[in-house]
Amino acid sequence: MALEELTYGATRNALQGAELLFILFLRFMIILFRPDIVDRENRVQPPPTSELLARYDFVVIGGGSAGAVIANRLSENSNWTILLLEAGDDESFVSEAPLTFPTLQLSNMDWQFKTEPSLNYCLAMKDKRCNWPRGKVLGGSSVLNAMLYVRGNKRDYDQWSELGNEGWDYESVLPYFKKSEDNRIAELDGSPYHGKGGPLTVENFRHRSPITEYFLQAGRDLGYETVDINGAQQTGFTYSPGTLRDGLRLSTAKAFLRPCSSRKNLHIATNSFVEEIMIGETSKTAYGVKFRRGLRRYSVYANCEVIASAGAIQTPQLLMLSGVGPADHLLKVGIPVIQDLPGVGQNLQDHVAMGGLSYLIDAPKHEAHESHDFSFVLPKLMTLNTVLQFVRNETGPLYLVPECEAMAFVNTKLNDESMHDFPDVQLFLSSAADNADGGLFGIHGCGLCEEFYAGLYDDILYQDSYAAVPLVLRPKSRGYIKLRNSDPKYQPIIVPNYFDDPRDLEVLVEAAKFVDRLSLTPTMRSINARPNGNVIRECAAHEFRSDDYWRCQARHYTMTIYHPTGTCKMGPVTDSMAVVDAKLQVHGITGLRVIDASIMPNIVTGNTNAPTIMIAEKGADMIKEAWRHYAGGPMNRRSTSKLQSPLDWHVNEQREEIIRQTRSSLQKITELFETDLPVLNEIRDNEDYDYD
Repeated sequence: MALEELTYGATRNALQGAELLFILFLRFMIILFRPDIVDRENRVQPPPTSELLARYDFVVIGGGSAGAVIANRLSENSNWTILLLEAGDDESFVSEAPLTFPTLQLSNMDWQFKTEPSLNYCLAMKDKRCNWPRGKVLGGSSVLNAMLYVRGNKRDYDQWSELGNEGWDYESVLPYFKKSEDNRIAELDGSPYHGKGGPLTVENFRHRSPITEYFLQAGRDLGYETVDINGAQQTGFTYSPGTLRDGLRLSTAKAFLRPCSSRKNLHIATNSFVEEIMIGETSKTAYGVKFRRGLRRYSVYANCEVIASAGAIQTPQLLMLSGVGPADHLLKVGIPVIQDLPGVGQNLQDHVAMGGLSYLIDAPKHEAHESHDFSFVLPKLMTLNTVLQFVRNETGPLYLVPECEAMAFVNTKLNDESMHDFPDVQLFLSSAADNADGGLFGIHGCGLCEEFYAGLYDDILYQDSYAAVPLVLRPKSRGYIKLRNSDPKYQPIIVPNYFDDPRDLEVLVEAAKFVDRLSLTPTMRSINARPNGNVIRECAAHEFRSDDYWRCQARHYTMTIYHPTGTCKMGPVTDSMAVVDAKLQVHGITGLRVIDASIMPNIVTGNTNAPTIMIAEKGADMIKEAWRHYAGGPMNRRSTSKLQSPLDWHVNEQREEIIRQTRSSLQKITELFETDLPVLNEIRDNEDYDYD
């Protein structure tokens, strides 16, 4: 047995080396044959630090799924200056090929966060810590994700509104989904739920494994229709729609930043890590940020607003580093409290999922397809022909994401039957189980221990299979983000508290039973679908596939679907745990908004990228409305003032606070009179005015 284990391990290790060579070869071939992917003319060209200004009208922190949208929309006003600060660099060429999605995790485009060790979940992961990938790159996590375009359920947004967030009901947010969208799925043309002509192209994946048809038919066997999950009805099965253009990944950087990066009033600074938002201790007004670029630190000032779009992990971290958050926690780590907001970093939600639901199949042999491509087996596709198909014919398996070729939104017996079309489980239906890629997704992406993977999959390595990954759509458990210390360089403490509410675990148990029922449908039995018979060693005390076994499996093979939300909760001032109001303004702080997934009061019933883009579209409109009478600050008057490069943080913050307060007051007077008074403009826009 030891010899067999050694052989299996050697096979997997050899494949991992081949994967690296395959990716390098793919990159080389893209450079040679796919100028549309290289796209040198349109990629963002960040200005050197010497070209950055000392003051902008708006400073946006984070160039991800939300920040890219905000920078685009605000810079549509040519009188305003915008600085977008992104800690990472531009996305790689290889990331645009959908199949490469798992290889992007733990790359230099990933912050590589991990949850704190737990005895309740992630038990099969290295050090009992789940990997939490987050994008450190222009486009943020839209560069790392599986490209799925899912909006959530109508009730999600109606419930947000019922919590006191006026203007966030479904009818109010639908126009913002449609504003971004350029739907290219033919059968959805003319739908009142979809948009045309927006920056964000939505397509079906160009390549599809034949087994995907079986998934949808199996759903029909169980009474579930094939539906547009972003339309009138969410419950049902579907081919996965994606944020794709011509079959390639469409990140928000590609969709929103490249088209506007040449605007004179927009500076996009990459490799710029924000360490603090500058907030006046007395005025409680945000007036700029401190950031590090290269070996130097800089301060940059905002005439109007600072917008935090760093995501559900780093936005609360940044607020706390800046003195906004739970007072007791800030004092404990040595940070002076500017605004006591207990909800910062709390209310962390994620769609917890269960891995390991794997089924072997016998691929059919008939004229419609070759048996070797019926499901996804990685070694069979790592060939010269696969690369040539991609770079020359723009076809082939590099255009698919096997982990989620189809999706389903279904109901378990635990769901409230009175809530029509409000499913409690989402299934990702994969044309490959974990055995099919030698651990690329499970070991590399999720962080599974080698021994755990080997026990489940080594003796069925690279056999035809499929998998289903169920996730809890409306988890009851809540986690938190806290600072490790006062140093911005240290990653925060991430505690998701999966299964803290036992109902979440029971939903996964019922979801596993549903997946088993799916395997027993006539459609799946026609390809001899059968469960992987290998038992999880740590769960062997329980009857195989019993409720207790499923509970044990969920605690061991715990998965994130990369949907952290809720850590800067939106809510009225009467909600003690709310961080921002319905205009996304931070409670108690002037000139500071949070616009990203962290503002969700409750996580949406589906993937979070499309809702985050919607939030950014709506947030940008709120800013435009708030500053509709603002004609632009002095930097738009051909000022030559450039960003200084101090070696420390010493700045005249009192003077900056006075300037910021004065300009804010003048803006309010201008809005009151609903006109631009010449004398006010002269004072407001005169950079040399004696404020002292």
